[in-house]
Amino acid sequence: MIAEDHALLREGLVALLNDVNIAVVGVTDTGPGLLDIVAEHNPDLAIIDVRLPPTFADEGIRAAITARAKHPALATLILSQYVEPVYTAELLDSPGGGLGYILKERVSDIVEFVDALHRVAAGGTALDREVVSELVRTRTATSNQLDPLTPRERETLTLMAEGRTNAGIAKEMVVTLGAVEKHISNIFTKLNLPDTDDDHRRVLAVLAFLRART
Repeated sequence: MIAEDHALLREGLVALLNDVNIAVVGVTDTGPGLLDIVAEHNPDLAIIDVRLPPTFADEGIRAAITARAKHPALATLILSQYVEPVYTAELLDSPGGGLGYILKERVSDIVEFVDALHRVAAGGTALDREVVSELVRTRTATSNQLDPLTPRERETLTLMAEGRTNAGIAKEMVVTLGAVEKHISNIFTKLNLPDTDDDHRRVLAVLAFLRART
């Protein structure tokens, strides 16, 4: 489902998703409309603008948080024109499925955008690099949870938050795949994320990173 007040973007998203065989069960331009569609259709993924009528403040993300509380399996991809870390922090604190936050300008890269949709729908993360950078900037100064991580491990975790694969991280950091795997193993250990059959440690590590507080 799609909650977006800009008609051209909304219809463009519908057309794009139809072209890549992703069914759209409903569209709306309001927070209450979002909740109604989720309740009626139980979609796998909700694409939501942060700012919706009537005040164009935080209606979209408030509705997203409410929807995820009522429907914990709902994957959520936020589209925004701006980086808004306060709203993102609240969304990260909500229960639910996969999470994404992408700037609207990135939608023009269709391959990357569709890949992000699939990652979030599968329970993973897809966070815009600018969003991650802003979250890190605003939280690192007040957080001690990340203190054990080395600079390279933080860089690795930042790229994980963007949804990069191990191979993608190795290419970005110009290191071997083995080095990346070692960094990730160290991250899991330092963030106290033991290997279990029930939890996706990669996603949990990203969420721990972004939620870090004193």
